[in-house]
Amino acid sequence: MSSAQSGLASTSSKYFDIDDILASQEHIPSKIEMTLYRLGFLDPSSDEKDIKPGTKLEFPFWLAQALCSQKRHIISVELPKPYRIGYREVMMADASVVNLHKLGPYFYDLGCKLRYFPFTEIDDVAKSLLDTFQVRFRKILDASQSSLNEDTSSLTATLDSTEKFLFHTGLKSLNDFQSWETRRAEKLTSSEMVRVYRKRKREND
Repeated sequence: MSSAQSGLASTSSKYFDIDDILASQEHIPSKIEMTLYRLGFLDPSSDEKDIKPGTKLEFPFWLAQALCSQKRHIISVELPKPYRIGYREVMMADASVVNLHKLGPYFYDLGCKLRYFPFTEIDDVAKSLLDTFQVRFRKILDASQSSLNEDTSSLTATLDSTEKFLFHTGLKSLNDFQSWETRRAEKLTSSEMVRVYRKRKREND
């Protein structure tokens, strides 16, 4: 597959990815860099007809990306709070106890999208995302392998969408394995019964 075809396939895959679409709706803190005429209605805190430079608003990621690009510099953007240094330090201390869903239901997805903006801290954000995932993944995997037939709502309530998917995938794998073991045991038991029956039949003959 050519690089162009690969890129097209990747874009198409993301286009139909519900989580990716929802992550694109997450808000990015922004500052208006030029007068936006007749768009005052976008600022609920103002009665002005126009939006003046310096006004701070929040835009969904997909819109902020379009308004803050090399071709357009209509707005400037700020790093969302959950990815700033204070929160990164909390993650570094012990990411396993953090309620990630509360910080953002699409924490990892949105975090990966932030690379589209010229944030000076983006490398630190990327490292924090990776470290956080590695620390929490082990806890999620362990929980998924020991929570069969148990109420897991308190745990899943603290997970972001990616983590929930991994947890339920692990839980399903455990359930499938146990079902396979049950069928295998039943098959072995049936085979043993047939063997004993045939042995007795030969002895009686």
